[in-house]
Amino acid sequence: MSKLFDTLVAGGITIIPLMICSFLVVTLAIERAIFWSRIKKQQKRIIKTALNIYQEDPTQAEKFLQQHIDLPIARIYLEALSIPNVTPTEFVLALDAKTQSEIPKLKRFNNIFEIIVGLAPLLGLLGTVTGLITSFGSLTLGDVGGSKALNVTGGISEALISTAVGLIVAVMALIAASIFRSLYSQQVAYFDECCTQLELQHLRSHRQNKHEQVNVNV
Repeated sequence: MSKLFDTLVAGGITIIPLMICSFLVVTLAIERAIFWSRIKKQQKRIIKTALNIYQEDPTQAEKFLQQHIDLPIARIYLEALSIPNVTPTEFVLALDAKTQSEIPKLKRFNNIFEIIVGLAPLLGLLGTVTGLITSFGSLTLGDVGGSKALNVTGGISEALISTAVGLIVAVMALIAASIFRSLYSQQVAYFDECCTQLELQHLRSHRQNKHEQVNVNV
């Protein structure tokens, strides 16, 4: 552990922002992993149950979804189901509007990962430049093996270490960004599928109610 610390210290001043970036990547990746794990684990079962209940009693479906309001798809369904005497057009518009409002929550922190992907290599490059400046500034003709040789090797170490750390942090951020971007795309597609299923059920229910009203009037 002490050897790792000494290596990082040898990387120079740019190691500090790189360590901050790495801390952000790890912390935010853990938060997003927990977020997506909870959604993936619960939503399919809950939506399947909610659709089955909706076929029998829309009111009970709304009460059931209220118990799982922490899930994005449950909040989307509730937005439409909570509108009294809603028409099919209003129903679709409510689902679409709520879906759009939930999207930023799914994309949360994606911009930070993308910023770090671009920033970390630049910080590593900056460390490379400052390390080389230190090395060349320490060089003196005729004293290659003398007292200043240690400063030369120290500058080269700073250049190499900062570059390596910058690339490692960038790779970590890129992997996290790619994974969560893929999960976001899958979730948006799942929203469309679930909303279409609910729209079809609501349309059938609306037609059935109109048909029953016509029969009563006749």
